[in-house]
Amino acid sequence: MAEPLPEERIGVAEQLPAAWGGVAELRAERSQPLPMHPVLKAFVCGSISGTCSTLLFQPLDLIKTRLQTLQPSINGSHRVGMVALLFRVVRTESLLGLWKGASPSFARCIPGVGIYFSTLYMMKQKFFMDCSPTALESVFLGVSSRTVAGVCLLPITVVKTRYESGKYGYRSVYGALRNIYRTEGAHGLYSGLTATLLRDAPFSGIYLMFYTQTKKITPQDQLDPALIPLVNFSCGIFAGILASLATQPADVIKTHMQLSPEKYRWTGQVIALIYKDYGLVGFFHGGVPRALRRTLMAAMAWTIYEQMMEKMGLKS
Repeated sequence: MAEPLPEERIGVAEQLPAAWGGVAELRAERSQPLPMHPVLKAFVCGSISGTCSTLLFQPLDLIKTRLQTLQPSINGSHRVGMVALLFRVVRTESLLGLWKGASPSFARCIPGVGIYFSTLYMMKQKFFMDCSPTALESVFLGVSSRTVAGVCLLPITVVKTRYESGKYGYRSVYGALRNIYRTEGAHGLYSGLTATLLRDAPFSGIYLMFYTQTKKITPQDQLDPALIPLVNFSCGIFAGILASLATQPADVIKTHMQLSPEKYRWTGQVIALIYKDYGLVGFFHGGVPRALRRTLMAAMAWTIYEQMMEKMGLKS
């Protein structure tokens, strides 16, 4: 066999480093982690924002549930207020008693807020990639996204409501789910579904409409970037107050149905009994702590979510 010429040896020697370099680059590319899907990024951002807001405002949710489930007095003259109930809980159950129901709240809100924001992001990318949704379209986006999250996590919502009421002695979320399914069946896990969707879906739709429309009014292009989170938070406060007032009656109905599913068989029966025992004002029991919690929680969740999405280079 003929020996390679000197020129050919030099050419092969020059090609070897290039070949090895190409192999090294290919291995480096394969070793790099795959980029996270934008929908998954939205889920992570939403879950983190839900964790922060749930931890801070859980006591308001507990006070709201207790106010809604107080038994009416015989003459109707004595009503326990929010502050008095707050001190009663601290006195009888300690300060940590205000965070009773925190574990089901986390089990519900961390994935729930993540599902809501990821569904909302996916729908925006699908239908409103090149334009901003109108007010009515914002309602549709909010209602649809919240319906998906609400149906997925309603069993956890039932457990959370019962934890906060103080009437059930569940030791864990899993134990509560197993007990409810064994004693009440699937119907118990999904008790109050109609009232929950009538409360949460309109709230999210109304909130998103007012939030997006209020943000459009504010001249964010002319503001200091450091002030934008504060402006967005203020827009969220305004939107949350209006949405909370509009959906408060459905929240009271939902609470009664989930605490006593054996007593209430359908939504109309609950409405009639609440009106009989409390009158019209009964549909707004717990309205102040709920409005405070939902308003602050939604405003904080949206502010954190939008800031995190911006850091990830995504449009929320």
